[in-house]
Amino acid sequence: MIELKNVSMIYPNGNAALRNIDLTIEDNEFVFVVGQSGAGKTTLTKLLIAEERVSDGEMYINDFKMHRLRKYKIPKLRRSIGMVFQDFRLFDNKTVYENVAFAMRVVGARPSEIKKRVPHVLSLVGLAHRAKSYPDKMSGGERQRIAIARALVNNPDIIIADEPTGNIDPEMSKAIFELLMRINKMDKTIIVVTHDHNMVNYYNKRVIKIENGHIVSDIPAKAAPAPAEPERADEEEEGAEQ
Repeated sequence: MIELKNVSMIYPNGNAALRNIDLTIEDNEFVFVVGQSGAGKTTLTKLLIAEERVSDGEMYINDFKMHRLRKYKIPKLRRSIGMVFQDFRLFDNKTVYENVAFAMRVVGARPSEIKKRVPHVLSLVGLAHRAKSYPDKMSGGERQRIAIARALVNNPDIIIADEPTGNIDPEMSKAIFELLMRINKMDKTIIVVTHDHNMVNYYNKRVIKIENGHIVSDIPAKAAPAPAEPERADEEEEGAEQ
């Protein structure tokens, strides 16, 4: 479980990126976090992975007391969280297999574990047949699937996706979100920071909106079936920034 109690984050220049945030995300939830650029979404993400520390308040991720977290515990925390970035952050000089295996080597996994786990995860994201390919020869959607596989390979409790479809053809966006939905059903907590309002509206999941460092709305997941297909690319551009 993720819990923030009256959390504020104030940078040294006096900018209050988050102010008096109260937030609870239960295990295995799927949550969208939305808001304009500069609203505080990135700061929230940085707090979750201990890249920044809270200025005030209390923050907990599972058994970690984030407001008191010692530096030597940060690697263990980050092993429990998988990150998916908008810019992919892949090694173009390594194969798909090597990119995903790298995440396991960093945490000291045994070669036998890597050999077993990596093909399994590549199969989950639909890239088993591209294991020997190089990312720079692949589409944006495939590159993001590699990034998701890398985030998933160490079996984290939480996956945070920061604008996961920002550099992907809109027609591929739905496939990426469908993949994240499937991963959510594997008992993973999924947090998606996004500007893709069409996808947010399409999926009946919890939506947290941040404005000027405050949570201004927190709409729970709906029980109703999903609405019609998301709008196409030309329609999406008109409503992407509101």
